[in-house]
Amino acid sequence: METSLVFFSQLSMCEPKEKTIFKLIHGSGKEETSKEAKIRAKEKRNRLSLLVQKPVFYDDTPSSRSGQLAKETRISTEEAIKWGESFDKLLSHKDGLETFTRFLKTEFSEENIEFWIACEDFKKSKDPQQIIRKAKAIYEKFIQNDAPQEVNLDFHTKEIISKSIIQPTLHSFDVAQSRVYQLMEQDSYMRFLKSDIYLDLTEGRSQRPTNLRRRSRSFTCTEFQDVKSDVAIWL
Repeated sequence: METSLVFFSQLSMCEPKEKTIFKLIHGSGKEETSKEAKIRAKEKRNRLSLLVQKPVFYDDTPSSRSGQLAKETRISTEEAIKWGESFDKLLSHKDGLETFTRFLKTEFSEENIEFWIACEDFKKSKDPQQIIRKAKAIYEKFIQNDAPQEVNLDFHTKEIISKSIIQPTLHSFDVAQSRVYQLMEQDSYMRFLKSDIYLDLTEGRSQRPTNLRRRSRSFTCTEFQDVKSDVAIWL
């Protein structure tokens, strides 16, 4: 009888310990669940913020405006008029090249002049490894399909470049550069000569602010629906 009492006494003493262990285990699980919930909530807030974020504008900081104004004021009317004589004279002048590039940015076509500049720099390469490295960089940035700044070239020209890029030479991009040059000369240059950016310089008019570029994130329909449902849940 005494033995039985001792046994049940020991069993009752163990019970609180087991309950404590059980609570610790399940309490930890709840804590983990709580952490995961917080992470998911944070992700949802971030996704929602993309919908309501303010647009980001470039080239409109006080420093950029003052720097741009300083460049424009040092350009004489005589110099600007010379740029209208030929496209070659415009690009051969440092200020002319910078002004034309700024104009192309307002038309979202600056990849053309940047490709032309990259080709001019490429042709100055002397080291074989440098030629290979720069040729690869130009191809990936401007030539290949879906390149970040893909220029408008016909399929035949692209095909020639893609084959020559294996063993590039200083003339690998000559045809492409010539086509882009002609495109700018016959199209963009004509509009540049009629633009406020150029006429302000040649006619001595007060400088006007350049149209600002806006960067925004495009949503797919699926992403928008997901965020929309998240907003509905929160509300």
